[in-house]
Amino acid sequence: MFDAIVIGAGVGGLASAIAIAAEGLKVCVVEAADEPGGKMGRAVVDGVEFDTGPSVLTLPDVFEDLFAMADLRMRDLVTLRQPEPGFRYLYADGAVVDVYHAAADTIDSVRRSLGADAADELERFLSYSKGIWDAAAPVFVYGDAPNVKSVLAAGPAALAGLTKVDAMSKMWGAIEKRVSDPHLRMLLARYATYNGSDARSAPATLNCIAHVELGLGGYGVEGGMFVLVRALVTAAEKLGVCFRYGTPVSGVMLERKLFGERVLGVELEDGTALSAPRVVANADVAHVVESLLPAKLRHGIPVTETPSMSGYTGVIRARRRHGDDARVAHTVLFPRDYEAEFADIFDRDRPPAEPTVYLCAQEANHGRRGWDEEEPVFIMANAPAEPRRGHRDDSVYRTLGDVTMARTREAGLCDADDELVWERTPRQLATRFRGSRGSIYGAASNNQTAAFQRPSNRVSKVKGLFLASGSAHPGGGVPLAALSGRAAARAALEQRA
Repeated sequence: MFDAIVIGAGVGGLASAIAIAAEGLKVCVVEAADEPGGKMGRAVVDGVEFDTGPSVLTLPDVFEDLFAMADLRMRDLVTLRQPEPGFRYLYADGAVVDVYHAAADTIDSVRRSLGADAADELERFLSYSKGIWDAAAPVFVYGDAPNVKSVLAAGPAALAGLTKVDAMSKMWGAIEKRVSDPHLRMLLARYATYNGSDARSAPATLNCIAHVELGLGGYGVEGGMFVLVRALVTAAEKLGVCFRYGTPVSGVMLERKLFGERVLGVELEDGTALSAPRVVANADVAHVVESLLPAKLRHGIPVTETPSMSGYTGVIRARRRHGDDARVAHTVLFPRDYEAEFADIFDRDRPPAEPTVYLCAQEANHGRRGWDEEEPVFIMANAPAEPRRGHRDDSVYRTLGDVTMARTREAGLCDADDELVWERTPRQLATRFRGSRGSIYGAASNNQTAAFQRPSNRVSKVKGLFLASGSAHPGGGVPLAALSGRAAARAALEQRA
């Protein structure tokens, strides 16, 4: 008998387990895979380990707080890196913009590359972006899942502040209103993809992401992002959390009470029952509703129907470069028409004809050592999620992969004989993470009410069931998944056993 069971050892599940165990409760994490991490995974080829998921860490204070719950210091377990420049943006017309850890250095870089007017526009835009973050973060990021009642209850001062979130404008429109340089517009619109959304229809509130990365800073992790996963497991185990890997769950056990259903625990696929009055599901909400709960409950629990972007991802065993030719931590190769990419993905439901290519040189970014003469370079191109029923033909993803690699080689970002040693298509991602349809970031934020439509961390119809993932509040991305786990833990701790 446990006080709480966490289904899934992704970032949200690990955060929940730590926060609940820190209050003295007995917690067990059951994970279908053979190791933790979820979408923040890793692979090993010829003795070299590399990350296969997120490449940038933002809002590290979220994790510092988690480690403190276990009486640990993050800096003793995880070393953050600030590679300079952090990002290099390459444009079809030959323009190059470097982004640095400090906003002032990035503004100077934009001045050198795009001119004084563009630099001034970026400086003003970052002030606007910070205003959105300061107003929105307490309600829509760090707090419990918002609803109209809770927003109104926040009081006049909070309501006045929320007018700064620019929710009634569209993200792309708000950028165009404030920025005239086309290169800078593309750079800022790309932040919509950080939660898999469409910059043309997402609320301008998402422009706060520019402040999070450019203003607060994005980091690498010494040794790779999976080091953070291992450190979170260390913190959980220090608090007495037990882990069972290779242990898929077949369902949440319930009993009928006078006013609804109550959690009794979980049933494993091998038939074993684990008892607990609290269950935190660190899985896509669609999987929880459609596969882990009885059919009678499925229509009463909302599932967001608009998945975020998926992506074709791979790792290149690339010949190492040195000196002025050395790879920067992150490189973004833009297409000629960036809006057409969003139209392909969200309007035409197909991979982009000319995809933006993102690369992370893991030696430069994380200090991950590669092979004797080659380094691991993560590569990604955005794509739509898998259809709700059925799947796309594999040839669609072969074409996307070929186009992505061809664009990378044509831009001189890898050599003709560099080998792709690992890859994952949206279809494979959907198979690995059930209920996701291959969505990387949970639900997309493609309308003004998306924050209110996202599932709450507490399942109101089932006492004792809580949700912690990128498809629940507050949304997708590494720190937000951890905050989802924290919110689910708060709700679980409020419940009496």
